[in-house]
Amino acid sequence: MKKVLSLVLLVALMGTLFTGCKKDDQVVLNVYNWGDYIDEDIFDIFEEETGIKVNYETYATNEEMYTKIKKGGTQYDIAIPSDYMIEKMIKEDLVEPIDLTKIPNYANIDTRFKNLAFDPNNAYSVPYFWGTVGIIYNTNIITEPVDSWNVLWDEKYAGQFTMVDSQRDSIMVALKKLGYSMNTKSVAELEAARDVLIEQKPNVLAYVGDNVKDMLISEETAMAVVWSGEASTVIQEYDNFEYALPKEGSNIWFDNVVIPKGAKNIDAAHQFVDFLCRGDIGFKNADYVGYATCNTETMKLLDPALMGTTYAYPDDALLENFEIFSDPGDFITEYDRVWTELKAK
Repeated sequence: MKKVLSLVLLVALMGTLFTGCKKDDQVVLNVYNWGDYIDEDIFDIFEEETGIKVNYETYATNEEMYTKIKKGGTQYDIAIPSDYMIEKMIKEDLVEPIDLTKIPNYANIDTRFKNLAFDPNNAYSVPYFWGTVGIIYNTNIITEPVDSWNVLWDEKYAGQFTMVDSQRDSIMVALKKLGYSMNTKSVAELEAARDVLIEQKPNVLAYVGDNVKDMLISEETAMAVVWSGEASTVIQEYDNFEYALPKEGSNIWFDNVVIPKGAKNIDAAHQFVDFLCRGDIGFKNADYVGYATCNTETMKLLDPALMGTTYAYPDDALLENFEIFSDPGDFITEYDRVWTELKAK
């Protein structure tokens, strides 16, 4: 009996060892992304189809992501930066080239989102989502039409609105209000933007991030500067909100998928990018996240009522004065300075 028990234990131990070896040999793809910016259920689908496990981490800002990758010591295989940060990372050799021959579903990407200024030859990035920055407001409280950034300097709305806790975006609001480019490299224009933001600050309820949706729904705030996807999520659930694209112009942004320099699983990274470009996976993501897709096959699956809306797929005429952020290079220190000075007030 002892011999039989010993044999059973030996077989069980060998099974455990072999299982452990299989797990250790499994490819693990390390994905670094914005918070709440992907339907995490797709990771299970990807693992089931490919055998590749996804390890997922999130960040709050482009700058946080950039700093971590720049410092090195990370093992990220996928990151999803915005336009100007992609431009910066390309300049600093922080991303691997993309091999489009390994991404057949790239054919699903609308040509409007290819060959953009931050990656003109589509050599380092693949489109993920795009959108705008605008003003969402509760029509039960804000009864006048909103079409300009100037509403955020109207004292009758003091304490009723929030700004976005993002350096480039909040400074952009002031620059556009003043008629300047949001990519200015003029110290005088930047300081003028700082001054109007300081003037506005006593009337601002708060500078906020991801919690803005809860604040809007609970009526803690009546109006907010937001990214379009946040507006989409709120408006599709509550019919007393509208999203305005200010006539002075704003930021039209693009988030793309990149492979950070030194990634250990480049083949698996290409598989994952191709997976994201599938029409059905793109739909799951767009339906969950609420932002506008760049995928023509995904668009076919979306509710047609979304087309032409200000918060999802606005008409081109509404984007006439909109700009894409570019990398300011060393001039970023001036943006850092005026942002610090604003926050200190």
